[in-house]
Amino acid sequence: MGAGYDTMRHMRIGMVLAAFLAAALLPPVAAGPLGIGGRPFEIYFVDVEGGQSTLIVSPSGQSLLIDTGWRGFDGRDADRIVLAAKAAKIKQIDYLLITHYHRDHVGGVPQLADRMKIVNFLDHGPNTEDSKVTKEDYADYVKTLQRGEHRVLKPGDTIPIKGLSVKVLTADGEHIQTPLEGAGQPNSYCATTPKREPDPTENAHSLGVLVTFDKFRFLDLGDLTWNKELELMCPNNPIGTVDVLLVSHHGLNQSNSPALVDAVHPRVAIMNNGARKGASPDAWQIVKDSPGLEDLWQLHYALDGGKEHNVPDSFIANVDEQGAGQYIKLTAEGDGSFTISNQRNKFVKIYKAAGQAAAPAAGKK
Repeated sequence: MGAGYDTMRHMRIGMVLAAFLAAALLPPVAAGPLGIGGRPFEIYFVDVEGGQSTLIVSPSGQSLLIDTGWRGFDGRDADRIVLAAKAAKIKQIDYLLITHYHRDHVGGVPQLADRMKIVNFLDHGPNTEDSKVTKEDYADYVKTLQRGEHRVLKPGDTIPIKGLSVKVLTADGEHIQTPLEGAGQPNSYCATTPKREPDPTENAHSLGVLVTFDKFRFLDLGDLTWNKELELMCPNNPIGTVDVLLVSHHGLNQSNSPALVDAVHPRVAIMNNGARKGASPDAWQIVKDSPGLEDLWQLHYALDGGKEHNVPDSFIANVDEQGAGQYIKLTAEGDGSFTISNQRNKFVKIYKAAGQAAAPAAGKK
């Protein structure tokens, strides 16, 4: 071919090598707001009619389901969880965390296990409540967990989900003894929050977790009751502040002390109440008046609350007592910003990262 061809060939090889070396020296590209593999971080607050079922899907595609709602009702709650899982594009539950053994939290486990594979079962240990219903539901749960791996969690433990930090704060009546990083300041709300009569039920043994995605923080303490909230939060706040609080105990006034609600200073609270369960007016008001709260969302319109103790229609997933079981969906980004949408009316609101002005509601979308 001649000397000219060889010269051009060598020039092309040199250019390719130079481009390769330049690319190799560039800093790595961050995962970005959608995280690993282009997936967002999502939380589905499933309507189980005054129980709890919260589906968390990490950017890695791993799933954590907190509680399963009620048993019976022709598998209603299990079916609603399956629909949420389908929307999230997951085919199995990697971790099922049971906060405690009351029927509205653990009752649906056998029916869900018949519909979806559950890989790992997580709980606070044996049932502590001597009631016929609770012992029955616990026995059925123990039979079902034989289908997967089982682990008892203690305060301070973590759940190994790629892309998230999931820290156990409370379990079996105990709580973390060492504050989380950046927390531990005196809690001024303790002085004005008196103790109440102890709760001897499984509620007080609730397994509670803090889920963190980079700068975004979500708190779920199950049905942890008033005195246990004070034991956790006083005299010093071991948690710090959170972006989103799942209102404890469906918004009942056996929980939701100012020592907890006001101290964690949520930007948004989500109440998993039913039409005729939860959303006690006094507890609802504590949450609504929490300093710094931008919005309260509800899974149901509370019939006993009236207009004074219900949020506007746009922020309620189910306005009829016998509804279709619509969910609330949250999508978060690593910078702490997040979006919440209402499956029923397609109402969407964007919450910018802390310190930035909140975006206006997007309305239907």
